[in-house]
Order: sequence, then C-alpha cells, then structure tokens
Amino acid sequence: MRILVVDDEAPMRALLRLFLEQHGFAVSEAEDGYEALERVRTERPDLVLLDIMLPGIDGWAVCRILRRESDVPLIMLTARDDVRDRVSGLEAGADDYLVKPFAEEELLARIRAVLRRTPRVEGRPADRVIAGPLLIDVPAREAYCHGRRLNLTPKEFDLLALLARHPGQVLDRARIIERVWGWDYDGDVRTVDTHVKTLRAKLVAAGCSRHLIETVRSIGYRLNPQHDGRGGTIP
Repeated sequence: MRILVVDDEAPMRALLRLFLEQHGFAVSEAEDGYEALERVRTERPDLVLLDIMLPGIDGWAVCRILRRESDVPLIMLTARDDVRDRVSGLEAGADDYLVKPFAEEELLARIRAVLRRTPRVEGRPADRVIAGPLLIDVPAREAYCHGRRLNLTPKEFDLLALLARHPGQVLDRARIIERVWGWDYDGDVRTVDTHVKTLRAKLVAAGCSRHLIETVRSIGYRLNPQHDGRGGTIP
C-alpha cells in the first residue's frame, strides 16, 4: 500500500519515509500543496499524511480540494495543538488528526485504524467499488447495477459513488453536499433529495431495489447493499 507524505520539511519527510518503509509501505513525497494534489491525482495513494503549514496552499485547502475529488483516507499532521484547529481539520474532511511531536507507534496505529475503516476493492479504494448489486468504476466514471450500465449525470454518479463507498453508513445532507457539490456550495440542501429521487428511478429501471438507497428521516441517506432488487435482500 502506498502512502503520500506531504510536508515542506525534508528531514520530516525522510524520517517518515524511513519509518513507513520499515513497516512495509511504499512512500511518495510532496513538499507543497500543489505537488500533493498532483500526486494524489496521478498516483492514487492509499492514504495521505498531510501537514497543515505548507507553502502555496495550506493543508486545510488541500484537504477540501481532495474531498471534492476523492475519498482517499487522510491524516493531518501538525504542530498546532489548538482544539479549534483540530475541529477545523476534521470538518474539512480529514479522517484523523495527529499533533507533532508524536510517537511513531501511535502514528502507525492510527494509519492502520483509518485503513481498516476504508473499503478496499482490488487494492485501491478509489479504483473500483462493489456494493451489493452495484459495481462502480471510478476512474472510468461508469456505474453498473446487475451488470447493466447506468446512464447517470455527473452529480448522480458522484452521489452514488459516495454512498457506495460507505455502505450501511448514514450520511447527512450536509456531508453529502460537501463531498458532492463542494464545501463552498451555497444553494439549497434539498438538491440532495432531488438527485436521490432521480437516481433511485434509474436504479429501479436497471433492476435494483428502490430500497437500495434508504431515507433516514430528518437526517439523510444510506446505501443498503443487502437490497439487491431480486427477491428482497441478500442473505
């Protein structure tokens, strides 16, 4: 598995590379935010270790941009120990937040914990997602239900891919808006409901159950892969 280390200090990158390689990870490096974005887009790492204080664009901005494009697991590493900074990092989309200096054993434990929570198919979380009757080819931006290709709009595809990456997990409308429409979206959050309605119709037309995407009243939606559309639920 490949980890991208993003830090503007070469000694820190070298230290993290040595430690991670000793534990069997492949390691890539980036020294600023722009290089980090380019490497994630081209290399598709399994996890990103991201420093906040970066030249060019800071770690918070990098995190928000990545969350618009990818669900790659992301752990922020920073010397800033203020509670507000931790909250800002997590709200920006980070999966975890670790304050420098930290013990190497704790970093390793957090990496493994985040990776365990991340659905992985054929080695890379961003490449291909299978959830019940769904198969989603993320790089090709193609989705299939029972082998039948779905004709989705870009937002419908992003919405379905997001739900499929988190099977059984309730995603509230605010989180869906941030991940699919972007953190700077200032329109009506009910656009999520409209897109779910049209997405459900296309799934049913392809043979999926209308209950594949479940409404959680007053909160949001979740994908239940147990509903296959062919006789109820998958045992």
